[in-house]
Amino acid sequence: MNSRALRRAVGLHSRAREAVYGYDFARARARLEQALAVLDAAPDPSDAELVPTRVRVLVTAAYADSEIGLDLGLSRLNAADDLVPHIVDTALRTELTGLLLEQRGFMLIRAGRSDEGLQVLEESARVLETALADGIGEPSVLAILYLNRGFAYIMGGHPDAATKELNRCIELTERYELDETIGYKARHNLGYVAYMSGDMPTALRRYEDNARLCRQRAISLLPVVLLDQARAMLAAGLAEEAARTLDEALPLFRKQRGGQDLAEAEIARAAAALLDDDTGLALRRARVAERSFAKRGNNRWAAIAALTGVRAQTKTALRTGRVRQALVDQAVKLAETLRSLALEDETALALLLAIRLELRRGDPAAAEVLLDMVPRPRSTTPIDHKMLLRLCRAELAVARGRSRSALAEARAGLDELGRVRDRMGGMELVCGTALHGQELGDLAVRLVLHKPRPEGRQLFGWLERTRAQVYRYEPLPAIDDPIVAEKAAELRALRRAVQTYRIAGRPAQKLEKQTTALEREVLRLGWSASTWGSPRPVAGVDEITGALGDRALVSLATSGGALVAVVVTRSRVRMVRLGSSAVADENAARLHADLDALAPDTLPQPIIDVVRGSASRSAGGLDAQIIQPLLDLLGDRELIIVPTGGLYAVPWGSLPSLRARPVVVAPSATAWFGAFTSSTTAGRAVLARGPHLTGQVAEEEMLRAVYPDAVTLDGDRATVAEVLAALDGAELAHLAAHGEHEPTNALFSRLELADGPLFAYEVARLRQPPRQVVLAACELALNYVRPGDEALGYAGALLASGVRTVVAATSRVGDESAATAMVDYHQRLAAGVEPARALAEAVAEDPYRRPFICLGAG
Repeated sequence: MNSRALRRAVGLHSRAREAVYGYDFARARARLEQALAVLDAAPDPSDAELVPTRVRVLVTAAYADSEIGLDLGLSRLNAADDLVPHIVDTALRTELTGLLLEQRGFMLIRAGRSDEGLQVLEESARVLETALADGIGEPSVLAILYLNRGFAYIMGGHPDAATKELNRCIELTERYELDETIGYKARHNLGYVAYMSGDMPTALRRYEDNARLCRQRAISLLPVVLLDQARAMLAAGLAEEAARTLDEALPLFRKQRGGQDLAEAEIARAAAALLDDDTGLALRRARVAERSFAKRGNNRWAAIAALTGVRAQTKTALRTGRVRQALVDQAVKLAETLRSLALEDETALALLLAIRLELRRGDPAAAEVLLDMVPRPRSTTPIDHKMLLRLCRAELAVARGRSRSALAEARAGLDELGRVRDRMGGMELVCGTALHGQELGDLAVRLVLHKPRPEGRQLFGWLERTRAQVYRYEPLPAIDDPIVAEKAAELRALRRAVQTYRIAGRPAQKLEKQTTALEREVLRLGWSASTWGSPRPVAGVDEITGALGDRALVSLATSGGALVAVVVTRSRVRMVRLGSSAVADENAARLHADLDALAPDTLPQPIIDVVRGSASRSAGGLDAQIIQPLLDLLGDRELIIVPTGGLYAVPWGSLPSLRARPVVVAPSATAWFGAFTSSTTAGRAVLARGPHLTGQVAEEEMLRAVYPDAVTLDGDRATVAEVLAALDGAELAHLAAHGEHEPTNALFSRLELADGPLFAYEVARLRQPPRQVVLAACELALNYVRPGDEALGYAGALLASGVRTVVAATSRVGDESAATAMVDYHQRLAAGVEPARALAEAVAEDPYRRPFICLGAG
């Protein structure tokens, strides 16, 4: 009598489950309400045959409704619990009992009640495992239980237990050929385990693999994958890329109407805004998330969202110096709430924020009381939390007049950060970690500078400890990843196709979109593919003085808006204050803009005269502020300059006091020492020319006369494969090609060759990179500086990959100027002049239109 209603309810329930798996909770709820209405309208709604179906519908409705509020979802489960005793079939009653327990445990975990949820899941596992062994029940229910228990262990900070549960889920999914979405979720959560354990390359690789599968197969898990991928990016200091990833995920969550995940994504987006110093956006996002969690009855996550808001307010207060007692009280009260919710790391963070606020208010006694309340860090505590604890201890020591203790905390913290950095693998991940130690390093430098008689040796040591750490790593002899190589080749073909379409006047929008998507995928794969080698120790001042010979090294730094220099020669180390860093940065930016404007070969003479005059004033200003105060210490020595911030854009040969003086630019003294002392072997010269250049830029005829035995590649022969084969083991490579720097991953900055881009990553894979690379037709020097003076760019990637010396332009350069400068340079080089001197003499012929610098060893 009820068979028709039963069939219809089962069909509606099946479609509702599909909607739930697709994270379309609104559609799922609509179908489930229809199914319940059909059962209620059955000719005999009390018929025992309808009870199991009603229970299954209520279980699914509980999950869908929990996205609105936990209490609503639990009420559905309570209604189902009341029905189970009325099921006549013992096996079916056992199966549905296990299902109810599993769903209840999962919902409790999602609501932040992990301990309670785990207890319920343990009971459910006993029921379901026994039933499945007897041939009763659906294997998918047990697989999902393992998945949810793994998630609970992740949230509880138990990575080994989580891994065990997730592998159980995968094994069961494969054995019974269950819905592939369950296996995807388990593999995705293994990425989260790697993230928890600090293995960011593995986490990012797993997330990227899962994201690719979700896109290919239109799997609705994609926004969840993107959310966790962004969290790993944030931990690695990649704020911009994390923000882009979250901006892709948030609309997908809104479309699916997934309240919990959407609110979690809002918190992550707030965290990305915090790293980007956008405290206003961070606070708005955090408050949206807090309201959403509060509405859902999820107190744990509401408190986490509130903590993100307090972080934003604290950052603003510390920056402006306006610290309200109410904000301190809010942080302390929030810490009490977080402690009651068993959120140890978050409790510590709230207290640390209150400590910094109290110190800024001038109350170290209150700060000391709070510091005693901070829980000890765990193995899974995020590195940025650990660095904040070190910073609070150091700042408290400063407030108590114990500078030596503060420096000891800074040293220990940076050593701890270094151990994390050593596990990061890819170049961008190594650079990103500097963000977490920036304030600690700045504090140490500030303490040294504020001494009555600052010691140049001590300042030099701290600068080397805190800057350009990526250049400390020995590049591996080969970096070989077939997936990245395949994707790079695919990207090269796509970019070539786009170019062909444009030339033919055909619309290329679809190809351009595919190219952009593939570029992002290749860049992200590169984070884990480009594993770096073992770290070299920071070079000590005695090692540097022993290697300098008749040279002088000038290490520039900023602290508190002041520019300082540490001058190192064979016989002494001196610190010199150089005035306002803002003035120096402004002159550097003006000079850079002037030289860009001066680059075109066809400028009218009146414009040349005006722009040259402006450039001369900017260069003169830099010279008067930075170089002239040092001349008594420098004498007529050759220089190694370690810039900072905006000064990386300075073509030093354009400064009057440095005309024709050999200058080498290095990211750090350690980087220079590593390049200078590296072994080299003689090899061939390579002259390669990319497409779309004028005849002069390649300087072909004259350079062939200078290097008659060189391997020459141009036209269709200048392919990526041919150029790479020629570069391997070369002594000198002259590359005349247009290029582009990739700010999110320097290893994928590129030079355009006949068949597409040559990535810096591919040069890094060479068995023996060239001893010297000349980038003749583009501004690809160290033109992107991240926190910690991590200077990147195509040239930076080459240096970090083992190239000893790179010659490149800091600004745009005209074709004719580049051609004549390079001919002058190579003629001197072939005559036996060292690279730095040869370049200095070539640039001195026309310093404002030849903005080349010598990087590395010189």
